[in-house]
Amino acid sequence: MAYQIDRYNNTLLTTVEDGTVDQTTDLKFIGKNYAGYGEIQNENMLFLLENFSGTVAPPRALTGQIWYDSASTKLKFYDGNTWKASGGALSAATSPTAATVGDFWWDNANEQLYVYNGTTFTLIGPQNAGEGLTQMQSTDLLGQNAVNNNIIATTINDVVIAVSSNAESFDIDATNTVPGFSKINKGITLVNTPSTGQYPGVTTSEHRFHGTATAAEKIVIYNGNGTINRVINAADLVVSSAGVESNFTSVTNFKNAAGINVGENSELNLKYDAASNSGIIHNTNGTNSKILLKTTSAVGTSTTIADINILGIIPEDTRPAAAAGQPQPLYVPKFDIGTADLRWKTVYANNFNGLASIASSLLLGTYDPTNPLANAKYPSTSATPNSVAVRDSDGNLVANLFKGIATAARYADLAEKYTTAEELAPGTAVAVCAHEDYEVEPASASNFCIGVVSTNPAVMMNSEAEGQYIGLKGRLPVRVKGAVKKGQAVYALADGVCTTLATSALVGVALESNSDEGEKLVECVLKV
Repeated sequence: MAYQIDRYNNTLLTTVEDGTVDQTTDLKFIGKNYAGYGEIQNENMLFLLENFSGTVAPPRALTGQIWYDSASTKLKFYDGNTWKASGGALSAATSPTAATVGDFWWDNANEQLYVYNGTTFTLIGPQNAGEGLTQMQSTDLLGQNAVNNNIIATTINDVVIAVSSNAESFDIDATNTVPGFSKINKGITLVNTPSTGQYPGVTTSEHRFHGTATAAEKIVIYNGNGTINRVINAADLVVSSAGVESNFTSVTNFKNAAGINVGENSELNLKYDAASNSGIIHNTNGTNSKILLKTTSAVGTSTTIADINILGIIPEDTRPAAAAGQPQPLYVPKFDIGTADLRWKTVYANNFNGLASIASSLLLGTYDPTNPLANAKYPSTSATPNSVAVRDSDGNLVANLFKGIATAARYADLAEKYTTAEELAPGTAVAVCAHEDYEVEPASASNFCIGVVSTNPAVMMNSEAEGQYIGLKGRLPVRVKGAVKKGQAVYALADGVCTTLATSALVGVALESNSDEGEKLVECVLKV
């Protein structure tokens, strides 16, 4: 009859048939009437005695089973998911899985201990920075007086950068030296703080306390390369009540709002006015006092650059002395403001009294200091309103309208605009037409000629109207057919073309001779 094998909690584990060996677990269960059962039973007892000792976990573990891991020399138990050490921490290079709250894990790759908080493994220590140790450690440090002193060493990446101590200052015994420390003071001692030498108690490395300190016993002055220049004791500092002259050999800052007074009777005052955000240099020595700006040349000559007084900023006076009975020579300025390469960007002033080599605009009307550009007029080559007219690249002056009297004109005729049915050729004689839509048409022999289409009118009247310019007076080219002699009268004949044959349409008198029998332009003085 088969055996039924139950677990301790009364749940069925397996059923062993007669004459068989069941291997559901790491122990073998023997069925009824199985021959040779003695060896199997004895081996089962041995496995239990040695807790399945081996480097490989039992393959058919049950929850609660114990296994001695001979590789790590630890006794482990199976929790239904994984094997756990029954004491100490699990040693592995990576964090274990299926951990429970409170499990320890020793990271043997980085030599650090972690504990599981139910979500993740939290580092207990030691802390590492880079490849080295980083931590604050309480320890004892032996002094040369053979006394162990309690300290806290601050270590970053294997380097002790500070030591805290509540003991009286002591020299470290040579048997347990700490690199960078020879003496530990009560309080906090930074690394590389010597106790002897030129500057005892002054840290020589780059380690510093950063932030605001309420008081300091000494002031350290550094050179530009970071080395110590000198150390000043608090008792040696200059204070306002000292009443003794001070010799400053380096840059000194004064925070007193009253500033610094210079001179036997404090005639010159230097200060900073926070209210106006201004640095002030004030000569207080009575009225008409002044401040001189001086410089020294390469040969050591001291020269006044400018004299600042009640009159303004006056450059050095370079006038020669006046001869006896003669007026003072004119002032000759010596110094420039700026150079050709280093120019001032913009200078604001109410008035410049002198010559300017260039100006971007001209003032037309009254100058308004509150709106300096209100009446400024800028140059333009086009007919731009409120601009100053200047010649263009062809030398022409352009404007919409010129008002005034002209004493000369480039061309010779007086012209006015009249409308025509079509564009008429220059020199065409015209008469008033009967058409309602146009004013003039080419003249014929029976018309009363009023003028000639102008080529280049000198005076252009009615310039805003439509039409062509018709020369009314003066001299201009006229279309003439047939030979003509200077002084002959010319008359309109047909289609605005003139001839020397007399008609009622007198146009003008020829000012030149031309033997060409065909049509051409002849300079004439108008007599219409």
